[in-house]
Amino acid sequence: MSAPLMQDDSRAAAQERKANLRTLRRVWPYVWSGAPRWVKWRICFALTLLVIAKVIAITTPFFYKGAVDALTDHGVSPLMLGAVGLTVAYGGARLLNVGFQQLRDVVFAPVTQRALRRLALETFRHIHRMSMRYHITRKTGGLSRIIERGVKGVDFLLRFLVLSIGPLILELSMVAILLAAVFDIWYLVVVVITVALYVWFTFSVTEWRVKLRRKMNEQDTEANQKAIDSLLNYETVKYFGAEDREAIRYDTSMRGYAEAALKTAYSLGFLNFGQSVLITSGLVVVMVMAAQGVENGTMTVGDFVMINAYMIQITVPLNFLGTVYREIRQGLVDMAEMFTLLEQPADVTDRENARELTVKGGEIRFENVRFAYDPEREIIKGINLTVEAGQTVAIVGSTGSGKSTIGRLLFRFYDVTGGAVYIDGQDIRDVTQESLHGAIGIVPQDTVLFNDTIGYNIAYGRSDAREDEVIQAAKDAQIHDFIVSLPDGYETTVGERGLKLSGGEKQRVGIARTLLKNPQILLLDEATSALDTNTERDIKEALERAGRGRTVVTIAHRLSTVAQADKIVVLEQGMIVETGTHQQLLTQSGRYSALWMTQQADQTRNY
Repeated sequence: MSAPLMQDDSRAAAQERKANLRTLRRVWPYVWSGAPRWVKWRICFALTLLVIAKVIAITTPFFYKGAVDALTDHGVSPLMLGAVGLTVAYGGARLLNVGFQQLRDVVFAPVTQRALRRLALETFRHIHRMSMRYHITRKTGGLSRIIERGVKGVDFLLRFLVLSIGPLILELSMVAILLAAVFDIWYLVVVVITVALYVWFTFSVTEWRVKLRRKMNEQDTEANQKAIDSLLNYETVKYFGAEDREAIRYDTSMRGYAEAALKTAYSLGFLNFGQSVLITSGLVVVMVMAAQGVENGTMTVGDFVMINAYMIQITVPLNFLGTVYREIRQGLVDMAEMFTLLEQPADVTDRENARELTVKGGEIRFENVRFAYDPEREIIKGINLTVEAGQTVAIVGSTGSGKSTIGRLLFRFYDVTGGAVYIDGQDIRDVTQESLHGAIGIVPQDTVLFNDTIGYNIAYGRSDAREDEVIQAAKDAQIHDFIVSLPDGYETTVGERGLKLSGGEKQRVGIARTLLKNPQILLLDEATSALDTNTERDIKEALERAGRGRTVVTIAHRLSTVAQADKIVVLEQGMIVETGTHQQLLTQSGRYSALWMTQQADQTRNY
């Protein structure tokens, strides 16, 4: 390997170690420094039980030795228990060892679960605090996987680092010291060398296997993606008679996966055999030394058996070292990803000392508002607009004119890049998001429902709503009759994202949910876009009743739904080009009039 490559590898390894230490420091407050007293007591008690279990494990072979010596007439134990008594004591010691280990796990389990729960909750809350800008650039499935893998990583780290690696190190140290103290320093030397070579070999080969495993996973993902893509495009494949072509593409990926899987399997065999060679070599050397001691009379057969028992005792946990090491490395990577997410600041945050929004009349004012999703492409270009308290204002325009963006800025999904938005004279950036969101009710263009009952989805508008209030909201949204016609009524589940309901039914559930919230300001973003003409007429009446005494901002593409608005604002390319009532705008023969005539003509053709 060339010097630059070696330097790159060393630099990457150093960065990984630094990242791992940083991750461990992030976990610490969840386990100890920020934990209540009962958690610390449990940790101390678990560690005490751990030490007791290992002390018992170390003393257990002494009973075995005593029993063997008693049977071979080399003397009896000072306890004068005899061979049978020592054998029973040996069995009792083994049971105590297992019992204390299980008790340790039981005591430590609440500590682990508390840390996992706190981390998962904090990550979940943080994701909800992130702005719309963040969520539209990330896959929801990817975010859930970050939480899942990160929490599992913490779980594995706590269980195996504290309850496996720690005990293993303690037991190895105690066995090595005991062999040196009771027998000879050379036993310590052999054990230390054997374990050191074993650990070095295991870690080195595991690092190599991690790379092979990663390659195998990549090939597996590629093959899976090609298979799903081909099946989703089944009709296209048939249209062009491309079955064989798709099979070849899939087989090419599977060939790569098979090659990587074989290398992974071969490397596992190499790892297992190499570990066996090292541990067996150490065992043989120690047993030869013990056998020589028995031959020259300095040791008894019981000593020989005891040393063998110790070597086997430390071999069993060492066999899992490769797996534990690999999982801990992967756990640290997953945890680092989760903590990186936690450290990512939200784009939209409450200012320090932000106060509650006080809505007196509900006047909304956009003052020279500018906004851009991308700095090089401005969407809203210096809008000045005032919506008087209790007034209904409609914002219309062609697709891409910035209508929906206005609603998102009002709800503060995004912060304006220029100017300000005021509600009753209060800059919405100076008030808490919770109070702002509580004052505004939104019926979005695409209503998304929870995979729960219809009743739950309507009641989501206000958590303390009574059943009669939920039913009244459903009646106002013209969906109550439909609900009661279902076999399960309000207990009917709506499916993932409400897919068991039609577009119009979902929209009416969304309207009912907002009506139940009873907000001071109502924002309707294409609220009737998925409804037929008859239902739209009924919903319009319900929305008009709901809007009485409130400030209503209606964002619409279908102009017939906003003809009765107090004021209509025509938006084009992020700028206000016309303002007035329906009749005023028609007489101007401008952009609104052109849109109206086009839509009326389309409606006539459809009929």
